[in-house]
Amino acid sequence: MKLKTIIISAALLISHAVNASEHSRQIDIDNQVVTKHKTKILGERINYTATTGTQPVWDEEGHPIATLHYTYYKKTDVKDISKRPLLISFNGGPGSASVWMHIAYTGPKTLNIDTEGYPVQPYGVQTNPYSVLDVADIVFVNPVNTGYSRVLPNKDGKMPSKAEQKKRFFGVNADIKYLAEWLNTFVNRNNRFLSPKFLIGESYGTTRVSGLAHELQNSQWMYLNGVVLVSPTDIGIKRQGPVKAANRLPYYAAAAWYHKALAPELQNKDLLDVLEEVETYTINQYLPALAKGAFISDAEKQQTIKQVAKFSGLSETFVAQNNLDIPTSAFWKELLRGRGQTLGRLDSRYLGIDKRDAGSRPDYWPELTSWLHSFTPAINYYLREELNYKTDIKYNMFGSVHPWDRTNNNTGEQLRLAMAQNPYLNVLVQAGYYDGATNYFDAKYTMWQLDPSAKMRDRLSFKGYRSGHMMYLRRADLEQSNQDLREFIQNALPNGKSAKY
Repeated sequence: MKLKTIIISAALLISHAVNASEHSRQIDIDNQVVTKHKTKILGERINYTATTGTQPVWDEEGHPIATLHYTYYKKTDVKDISKRPLLISFNGGPGSASVWMHIAYTGPKTLNIDTEGYPVQPYGVQTNPYSVLDVADIVFVNPVNTGYSRVLPNKDGKMPSKAEQKKRFFGVNADIKYLAEWLNTFVNRNNRFLSPKFLIGESYGTTRVSGLAHELQNSQWMYLNGVVLVSPTDIGIKRQGPVKAANRLPYYAAAAWYHKALAPELQNKDLLDVLEEVETYTINQYLPALAKGAFISDAEKQQTIKQVAKFSGLSETFVAQNNLDIPTSAFWKELLRGRGQTLGRLDSRYLGIDKRDAGSRPDYWPELTSWLHSFTPAINYYLREELNYKTDIKYNMFGSVHPWDRTNNNTGEQLRLAMAQNPYLNVLVQAGYYDGATNYFDAKYTMWQLDPSAKMRDRLSFKGYRSGHMMYLRRADLEQSNQDLREFIQNALPNGKSAKY
């Protein structure tokens, strides 16, 4: 909402008090604020502009039905913008704003937090010396009802029904369709059609960007150079039954190792050495044992119980009571029960305290409350005071988007097909070892299953980090994950190579 200084009479004040609708809290449908900045990334001075504002989503008749808030960082003094990569960033949820990666991962600013990612007062932001703004311009996009983005009244001035909103915006395929249209407009407005383009999504955002890679190529004729999946969901590649149960064990081992809950023979090893051993056991022995179900032999079952307990830090009794299949909620409650602490879901380095040590699941998620501590004040301060974007609209960290239509989720297959159609398209998977919501071994499994032909495996890569869902919160991983992303972007540029097999 644009702010204006107006001097009015008492009579007009009374008139405006009566016409309260003129002062309704609304976001401007199509606006932008541009500010100039400078920073230092990897020792190099970078001058850039930050454009933050809104751009409409239109229906088939050209009527605005929503407006999306975005922030676009562009390096200045670039001689040839056609050679300058553009990184398009989404978070997930569904229903989550773009705040997380915006002010904690790739952007020019990062949170005031300690080196392990815990909140520190006073809240706010600081320079991100590892941002990839040195190698790519970045736009952070907030889907409908997240951040400042909002559904708009229809042409008759009425808000669409919940059913209408769900059909247009709140589902796997609706989300992909309208965002692809929106990106076409953004790219044209900012003269970026010739630029190499990359999508990055975190959590549910990986479902979004996997589908967008295909939709952009096949409906908008916009071809990409790369897709980055940060802490990915299953992207429609199912992990059920024994696979779902077995894939948790490497994550359990990582969390137990971090909290020094393993036997000395494992605890004294480096984490990656432990995980290599657990992954091998998971694929070759644990998964086959689970597949046998009730018809596993007594001897094999007892051996499996013993080995799973060893790798998970849980007791053999607890593993047996769960028939070898330990739910994540039970693990978060059980591992440190004797210490009177629970584990975080999205990042199991974080500890919680429950009302009772008894029970089968934690009372709350300590990592999420910790993150909201620092992210919420920081993004509200940053957009308003440093980027000069002022509005009375509430910034939705999590917006109202449910019920979300999850039917017909074929985004993994859509990403595979997009890669097959486009020899330039590469995929990078990034995951934290201590993430219990979208665990790193599931991420590896998804990557393995993405292209069963193995004809494109040289264009698929995985990077793991010693942190959780938002691996970039830990300072060492902020540096490493940005460097991995920087190298991925640079290596995915064709540099004169033709797009052919």
